[in-house]
Amino acid sequence: MKIISNNCFLIILLLFVSGAAQIKADYTTCMNRPSPCFMEKLRCPSECPSQYPSDPQAKVCYIRCNSPMCRSPVCRTRKPNCNTPGSACLDPRFIGEDGTVFYFHGKSNEHFSLVSDLNIQINARFIGLRPAGRPRDYTWIQALGILFGSHSFSVKAIKAATWEDEIDHLKFSYNGKELVIPETYPSLWLSEQNDLKVQRTSRKNSVLVTLPEVAEISVNVVPVTKEDDRIHNYQIPSDDCFAHLEVQFKFYDLSTKVEGVLGRTYQPDFKNPAKPGVAMPVVGGENKYRTTSLLSADCGSCVFSPVGVYNKDESLVIDFGLLDCTAGASTGNGIICKK
Repeated sequence: MKIISNNCFLIILLLFVSGAAQIKADYTTCMNRPSPCFMEKLRCPSECPSQYPSDPQAKVCYIRCNSPMCRSPVCRTRKPNCNTPGSACLDPRFIGEDGTVFYFHGKSNEHFSLVSDLNIQINARFIGLRPAGRPRDYTWIQALGILFGSHSFSVKAIKAATWEDEIDHLKFSYNGKELVIPETYPSLWLSEQNDLKVQRTSRKNSVLVTLPEVAEISVNVVPVTKEDDRIHNYQIPSDDCFAHLEVQFKFYDLSTKVEGVLGRTYQPDFKNPAKPGVAMPVVGGENKYRTTSLLSADCGSCVFSPVGVYNKDESLVIDFGLLDCTAGASTGNGIICKK
């Protein structure tokens, strides 16, 4: 009887220790000061108990820090979702904050402002080709350049003749110097001021770039596949697979003055010029958004300032796609949910 009692005690103790370890792993905290969840300890869903799972393919625990109300964490992937607002993928296809799909072709080997606000500038370098007899360039986003305060950061897709999954096609720079981020998962780099975080979301070709309280950018490198080439008749040459970036942006603190190919869709009174019902609604603005380099803020509509100071009354509540309407008609923040 004593042996059975001891065994029961041992089993209960093991269950307690295991449960305690699980509870520790199942909680996470929002560190964005403006968030109603700031410094609150929130339990992750059982389907994604960790922010940093050992399997890079697994979903992660994500706190909706920019939600108007403090809600429980949700599960999500950290690679770009090309079918949701804030994404820029393919050749290139954008989805604005309003959910409208539009294309901006720009021009090959030129740079354009995707987002320009008083405290952040995000540019893109386009690569592409123009087959004989075609009226325009086919283009893809090859690099992102980010300006914030007095700092700069870039992430680029390295040119490759053929695509190999086991080769990393990403190249980084910080303040004009090459930045090496080890090809391990998870591999994390932090700036000295903790105002920039770059984390690999797989061993190669995928990263999550975070500017705390400002933006989060998911980046993935992909080639133009043979199937894409066949469908669209790009006429991709044999010596270049046109490795390019798939990108998804999440913004936490944009002003009402925000500009850029994608940024303008976050303006409170924005009316999308993309024609509804068109298979490939193309919007222009090349002259307004063209910059002289990847890390310049000299486009005709750019508003970025290294000082980055603006009246907080001009700030926008961003990303209503994460708004939870299940609790009732009103959030209590001047927002009414309608079905």
